Amino acid sequence: MRTNDNGESGSVALYWDFENLHAGLMEAKYGEGAYAKQDNRFKVQEPLIDVQALVELGASFGPVAINRAYGNWQYFGRYRDALLQGSVELIQLFPPGASAKNGADIKLCLDATEDLSRFAHIKTVIVVGGDSDYMPVAQKIKAAGRTLIGIGNRKNTNKHWAKSCHEFRFYDSLIEPEALVDSKKGDAPEASTTPPANPAADLLRRALHLLSESTGEPWVNKANVLPLIKRLDPTFDPKDFGYAGFGEMLKALEAVVEVRKSEDAHHLRLRR
Repeated sequence: MRTNDNGESGSVALYWDFENLHAGLMEAKYGEGAYAKQDNRFKVQEPLIDVQALVELGASFGPVAINRAYGNWQYFGRYRDALLQGSVELIQLFPPGASAKNGADIKLCLDATEDLSRFAHIKTVIVVGGDSDYMPVAQKIKAAGRTLIGIGNRKNTNKHWAKSCHEFRFYDSLIEPEALVDSKKGDAPEASTTPPANPAADLLRRALHLLSESTGEPWVNKANVLPLIKRLDPTFDPKDFGYAGFGEMLKALEAVVEVRKSEDAHHLRLRR
C-alpha cells in the first residue's frame, strides 16, 4: 500500500532475481534462447536493465529498508555504477555446474520469509523476477498481511505468478515512455541548442509521475511529494538549487507543476 494522505507508510523490501530479468531482456533483444547458450551466458553481460527506474519505483511505495539483488556478479560488472548509485546489496551466487541455475529464487524466498518474521516495519515486498517459483513465497507474504508487488519481463513472466501478486508491473511498460523519449533525442537537433537541464525540476517531475501512476489520478497530495523526492535523492535540499524552501521551489517551477488549493490540502499535477 502506498503512502496515505498523511504521508505515512511502512518500509519497503526490494528483492531482485537479477539474472532472471536480465535474461528476459536479452532474449527480447536477441531472440528466444539467446541467453541460455553457454557462450552468451558465461561472459561479461551488456547492461540492459534500467536499475534506477526500478529503485525509484520501489521508493514510491515508501522508504526502502532492504534492497537486495541475487546473481552471479562476476558477469554483471558493467552494472556496477548503477547498482552502487541505487544502494543495492549484492548477494553472490555461483551456479554449481556449467548448465545449472544459480539458485537465486530459493535464496531470495528464504531471505524474504526470514525478513518478514524479523522486521514488522516491512509493509511492502517487491520481487523482481518472473518465475513461477515465487508463487509459494507470495502466499507467505500475503498471509503475513504485507503487500506484494511483482516486476517482470512481459514475455518471460509466468502468468500464475503475476496473478498471485497484489499488483504486478511489467518491466516493458515501466521503461517504455523513457525509451521512446531517448529514441527521439537521436533525431533531434544538436544538444547545444537545447536549454540546460534543471535537476530540481527533473526530481519534481519524477516524483509527480510516480505518485500519479500509483493512484491513477493526475492530481497528487502535495504532502506526499517532498518525502518521495527525499527517497529518490536523500541529499536533496531546495537551498542547493537556489530556493529558500520547497514552497518557493514550486512557485519558481510553475511552468512544470500546477497547484490546486482546497481547505484541507493542496494538490499538484504536472502541466501538460
